[in-house]
Amino acid sequence: MTGHHAPSDLLALATEWIAAWNSRDLERVLTLYTDDSEMSSEKISALGFDASGTLRGKDRLRAYWSKALTFRPKLHFTLIETFASPDSVAVLYHDELGKQVCEYLRLDDAGKIRQASGNYPVRWA
Repeated sequence: MTGHHAPSDLLALATEWIAAWNSRDLERVLTLYTDDSEMSSEKISALGFDASGTLRGKDRLRAYWSKALTFRPKLHFTLIETFASPDSVAVLYHDELGKQVCEYLRLDDAGKIRQASGNYPVRWA
């Protein structure tokens, strides 16, 4: 089956993803992504990038995350839970501000992230 990844490999990816972000080494983070990866987040348009909230390609992700990191000098993620399917992993964590976030990471056959989305809690009025 194409795109099938063992749960242990997905857990290892989630663990490395958290560690890469906590290192604040953007190039380390980007090694986990394909060159043509896609990222969606409400934060993309909030920081003045694509109004659609989606970016494609490592160069655009590098520019976005470089800017985002300037606003988060104490960025730190703490893993809460990892959820796996054969071709993806969802990483539930809380950040240094105590906010919960769930990142959905879909992988290619080689185990690199090809599609990602930052998912934030929905608060009902």
